Amino acid sequence: MATNAFSRRSAAAALPVDDSVPLHERVRYRGLLMVAVMAASVMQILDTTIANVAIPHMQSALGATSETVTWVLTSYILASAIAMPITGWLADRIGRRELFLAAVAGFMVASMACGAAQSLEQMVAFRFLQGISAAFIGPLSQSVMLDINPPERHARAMSIWGMGVMIGPILGPILGGWLTESVNWRWVFYINLPVGLLTLAMMWALLPATRTIRRRFDLFGFSMLGLGLAALQLMLDRGAHQDWFNSVEIWVELGVSVACLWMFVVHLFTARAPLFNRQMLADRNLVTALGFMTVIGVVMFASMALLPPMLQNLFGWPVIDTGLVLAVRGVGILASMWVAGQLLGKIDARWMVGSGLAIAAYSLWQMSHWSLEMGSWPVVVSGLVQGVGMGLVFIPLNTMAFATIPPQYRTDGASLLNLFRSVGASVGISVVTTLLGANIQTSHEDLAAHVTNSSVSLLDPSTADRFGIAGDAALAMVNAEINRQAAMVAYVDDFWLMMWITLASVPLVLLLRPPKPGGPVASAADMGH
Repeated sequence: MATNAFSRRSAAAALPVDDSVPLHERVRYRGLLMVAVMAASVMQILDTTIANVAIPHMQSALGATSETVTWVLTSYILASAIAMPITGWLADRIGRRELFLAAVAGFMVASMACGAAQSLEQMVAFRFLQGISAAFIGPLSQSVMLDINPPERHARAMSIWGMGVMIGPILGPILGGWLTESVNWRWVFYINLPVGLLTLAMMWALLPATRTIRRRFDLFGFSMLGLGLAALQLMLDRGAHQDWFNSVEIWVELGVSVACLWMFVVHLFTARAPLFNRQMLADRNLVTALGFMTVIGVVMFASMALLPPMLQNLFGWPVIDTGLVLAVRGVGILASMWVAGQLLGKIDARWMVGSGLAIAAYSLWQMSHWSLEMGSWPVVVSGLVQGVGMGLVFIPLNTMAFATIPPQYRTDGASLLNLFRSVGASVGISVVTTLLGANIQTSHEDLAAHVTNSSVSLLDPSTADRFGIAGDAALAMVNAEINRQAAMVAYVDDFWLMMWITLASVPLVLLLRPPKPGGPVASAADMGH
């Protein structure tokens, strides 16, 4: 019976698409299709963080060094950044259903290849292929969730989609750590097989086909954008290892990135058929949402990058306890996204975005008052508050971003939103980790200058070397404590910085326009897209 259903579905997909019927009216089992789309989205998002925990185990198994093993992460990020901008063009050219199915199948096959990799070179190559497939899944899942639901259900659809996007990075390290410790690091990738097979089967049977459009490919624009983003991601990823601008490599990558991105912008506004339609980029809501997505990437992902090493190294918490405490942030996200979905259409969405940013800034203010003597409660409370703030921002923002652009631009718009969030996360993580290292050194010098005979009553630092090994051990203990205090000061400085970035973005809500009743008007030809 299942085979016959798939055969009928495949045959139906080969028939001409009826453009006069909106896509949400052609979906037979919307609930099941939404489950399949969300499974694909969560699977892809989990893999952005789930592999981080397994890196030390991969290093020994693949015979890599601590520096070369980072290419396992870098290759995935590079591939996603390069491929994501052409999602809209490919979806128009070969059909969104076909592209979505190919992306899920490619992601699943690449995951299996990563799990079976026997050398670092193989792992990097397979992760690159996995990143290309992942680049398509994110934007396609968002645009499909919008198109298979009528306009009055868009807020609810975005709340469901947003839950997966925001919860995935939180659950990734927990699931990755459990799989690595309980089974094997290769199961971090093998776990995608059962999920991928089920998702692929459900989408094959339920996802309607869309019409294809013969759209000219902007090779020059794509080359400039891809090369610029690749150079930027390389610079951000390798900057800390290469001592940033003391390295010729970093200067070269910065120069290539600036030059290529500048040429792309000029080409975008002067070319006859650019990679992205200029009418879409003239939409104020979409452009403003791109700025907000960058801020969300900085605040959300930079916080998640800082907290685990801080709690484990400074406070001595086990990996599982750290993951459980940080997972509370997901409770706040789920609760506020549900509330946001209920309130959309009843109150001005701009108030929710502004309030969410203010709440997120308040959580960062709470984090800036942490100390080494605190327990777990401040971490739980601030995480819950930050989750509430991010959830209030994410759903109304995504809804308004797509409320004023025609449906035919949704896939391109989704690819840009996902790209800006990814770039924001990369920039944020690089900036806060670089400032962390610099501020630790500065704070260490400041604190060490106050270690005198009067401040250390049981030890005279100037004569400790007379006691041999005991004196060295005592000095080492004092230095270790200074390092802990300096690191805590540096983390607090990072939280202050992220708080001010969040507050500075609040006035941008004034640029957003509330959506018109019924959303943007589309032509009959666009309704099936």
